[in-house]
Amino acid sequence: MFLALNLVALFAVAASSAANDTFNLTPFKIDLSSKIPRLKELVRNTRLPAKALYADASPDKGIEVDFLRELQTEWVETFDWDAQQAELNQFEQYTAIIEGQTVHFVHEKSDDTDAMPLILLHGWPGSFQEFAPVIKPLTQSWTSATGKKISYNVVVPSLPGFVFSSTLPQNSTVDDTARIYNTLMTEVLGYSTFAVHGTDWGSSVGYSLYSSFNATVRAAQFVSLPFWPPSAQDIAGNNITLSAEEEVTEQRFTERSATGNGYFIEQTDKPNDIGLALYDSPVGQLAWIGGSFKQWSDPRAGTPPSVLNNTAILTSVSLYYLTESFLSSVWIYAQNPNGFPTVYTKADTDAPMLFSQYEYNVALWPEEYVAKVGNLVSYKGRDFGGHFAGLGNPPALIEYIREMGLYLKA
Repeated sequence: MFLALNLVALFAVAASSAANDTFNLTPFKIDLSSKIPRLKELVRNTRLPAKALYADASPDKGIEVDFLRELQTEWVETFDWDAQQAELNQFEQYTAIIEGQTVHFVHEKSDDTDAMPLILLHGWPGSFQEFAPVIKPLTQSWTSATGKKISYNVVVPSLPGFVFSSTLPQNSTVDDTARIYNTLMTEVLGYSTFAVHGTDWGSSVGYSLYSSFNATVRAAQFVSLPFWPPSAQDIAGNNITLSAEEEVTEQRFTERSATGNGYFIEQTDKPNDIGLALYDSPVGQLAWIGGSFKQWSDPRAGTPPSVLNNTAILTSVSLYYLTESFLSSVWIYAQNPNGFPTVYTKADTDAPMLFSQYEYNVALWPEEYVAKVGNLVSYKGRDFGGHFAGLGNPPALIEYIREMGLYLKA
């Protein structure tokens, strides 16, 4: 037994050494504090209107000036970047070079020897910070009602062009990102199989992994899909009855389809215009991103169990501004102009797929539609939370991802 254990250890060391040599696997720490004085100076000196141009304008028209001024004041007077940086640096982080690109990622391992590998994929305007509340809990042992012990080795990469990951070539798509992440999981980290969770653009990358790498991705859990959501007319035409919570979500999508897609069109058609206009304007980025955080979230955001408060928003925008990645982040829309097809197609895999629908998400994907695209084994709704599940309702996301473990073999 002693010899066998030592051989396993030797093989693990050899695999780690090979990854270091081939992919330049390097420990990483966030160190952006030197940029904070200039950030605060720019924020402090940015003038905002004394009052709203139209006091009765709907929030659908964009971020309210009072809310923006509140965030601006907090950013200068009370926001503690060093504290937020220290919290993020509690996670084990690395960079690796894959296909010539720098990939930044968190890799937190469980103490359980039979923990299952899991990759968490964020979207825009999020970052790996979006999953900060759920990473450590998912590494901890949890026993299901059936007695199965579940825990994960958690990997959270930054999407290409987001914060610490380099940009991909201009013609790259989410499929290229999926291929790179499959290499990250299998060749860099040595996991033969793994599970996927995705939200927003992370759902697009995650679904590409789920569909194209069916030998390695053995389960997936999503909170959104890379397919255009059905309209209320489509849902009614298919005789689908919605719950009260689903009706709220569908109404939000109907309203957003009419008035809330300006950012999507801008970032798809003119990423350089908005990217360059706001490149060195932290308050400009705060207005563009902060409004989305508020509009796409549960109205109760910031109250338990939500941790999506002003500090979380300011941390997210600070990461974009301090890493100078706002411009490159919006290019994901231009690089994937057909990223949300209207025709639902089935993934070529038998791996189980789970889906959770939050009442205040930006769109509704009814169970009947989700079942069209994968081996759906669980569809659940939640009456608290919105688009940013990792911040908006961490306990629920932890619950759903642990449920995925019931369908995985250790």
